[in-house]
Amino acid sequence: MRISELAATTGSNVSTIKYYLREGLMPPGVSRGATQADYGPAHVHRIRVVKALAEVAGLPLHRVREVLRLIDEPGEDTFSTLGRAVAALPPYLHDAGAQESESGTDYPLARAAMESLGQVFDPGYAAVAQLERALQAVAAAGIPLGDEQLAVYGRSLMEMAEYDIAGIPGEPAATVEHAVLGTALYEPVILALRRLAHQDAAARRLGDPPRP
Repeated sequence: MRISELAATTGSNVSTIKYYLREGLMPPGVSRGATQADYGPAHVHRIRVVKALAEVAGLPLHRVREVLRLIDEPGEDTFSTLGRAVAALPPYLHDAGAQESESGTDYPLARAAMESLGQVFDPGYAAVAQLERALQAVAAAGIPLGDEQLAVYGRSLMEMAEYDIAGIPGEPAATVEHAVLGTALYEPVILALRRLAHQDAAARRLGDPPRP
C-alpha cells in the first residue's frame, strides 16, 4: 500500500507517518522510485504500537524509541530486557535518560514488602525504586499500607501477574512487545476497574447503588 493508504488504515496523518520515518520509529517502505514506497502489515502494526505508547500511555519520544529498540533487538536475556523495558515506562524517578535504579541501592520499604509477600527482591529492577517512592509517599501522607492490606493486594496482583505471564509469546521480540504494551495499556484499565470496584463495594456497604 502507498503512504496515503497506510495513513487511512491506521487513522494517522501522512505527515505523522513521515515524522515516524524520519525519527526512525518505523522502518522504511519498499522503494518504488525516488518519491514512492510501498508499505505492508508490519508498518501498520508498528504505527499502532507507536501511537499506543505515545498517545495512550503518554511516553515521551525518547522513551518510545527506547522501547522500540528493545522490541527490535531484545538480546538473549529476555528477563533483563523486560526489566529495561519497564524502566522506560512511567512513573519516572529521575531526569530523562538517567538510570531508573541501581543494583547497589537499598530500598528498605520495598525490600520489606517483597519479603513479606515472599517475592523476588531485585534492587536493580526499575519497579523496585518505583515501589519505594510510592510506599514513602503513602507513609508520609499518614496512610501506610498495613501487613493485611499488603497481603490482600499482593495475592490479587500475583494472580493477575501469573495469568499475564502465562499468556505471553515465547519468541523474545514478541515477549517484550506483549509485556511492555500490556503494562503500559492495561494499567489504566486496572486502575479504572479498581475505582469502579470501590464504587460498587461502597454502594453495597453504605447504601443503594446508583440507578442507571
